[in-house]
Amino acid sequence: MTDASKGTAGTTPTVIGRRTVLIATGATAASLAVTAAPEALTAEAADPAPVAATAAAVCTLTKEMTEGPYYLDGQLVRADISEDKTGIPLQLTLTVVDDSTCAPLNSALVEIWHCDALGEYSGFVGNNGHDEPDNGTFLRGGVLTGPDGVARITSVYPGWYRGRCVHIHVKVHTDVTLTDDGSFTGGQELHTGQLFFDETITTRVAALAVYAANTVPRTTLAQDSIYDDGGVASGLLTLTALGSSPSAGYAGTLTLGVEG
Repeated sequence: MTDASKGTAGTTPTVIGRRTVLIATGATAASLAVTAAPEALTAEAADPAPVAATAAAVCTLTKEMTEGPYYLDGQLVRADISEDKTGIPLQLTLTVVDDSTCAPLNSALVEIWHCDALGEYSGFVGNNGHDEPDNGTFLRGGVLTGPDGVARITSVYPGWYRGRCVHIHVKVHTDVTLTDDGSFTGGQELHTGQLFFDETITTRVAALAVYAANTVPRTTLAQDSIYDDGGVASGLLTLTALGSSPSAGYAGTLTLGVEG
């Protein structure tokens, strides 16, 4: 789906050519794994600050991934998308950077959407065989990055639906206009991708009662038709436990970068 096909209204978007997207680990631009000329490495050793402005830095690019069938336009701009859905906590820290400089991208809207513990998407409840209330908004939304390029979003660990491993969909937009109803419009869509979860951790989460109630067989990361085993370069989150047991939840981090 392109922005032209959406026909969104708003301020005239800045003209931006088609972007190629990179994904690398880390919570800040400084933590990117980059390849640099020897002079750049020397400068980094002397003073970490110039790294973001070093023209010699080269970041690893990766392909975008399918939007999938469950995207809905006009979702809310909010930091907590969990609403009243049951599931273990998930705290996402997603950093957006410009790959030509590795500098953080300010005021980019990072939007995510995913299914609940029963594998159902808001707006499409019933497609995974479970009956539950559908308000069209749960587990959907996004936030603007700050000057550090960071977007922090609170949700719950996703479940799964038939034929797909556990994942989250993500888009990055720039130059959006915030609307009075708490949503956004216009702008330029820079990236469409997906975020993935370590299979060992997902296996532990899937054993918890709220997830085990999902009656659909689970597709593993290795069996998934979209994930290409590219690790963080293909959207694999770095997960950190929030407590001593899976029920306490996880923090997930990833850096998303766009080619300027």
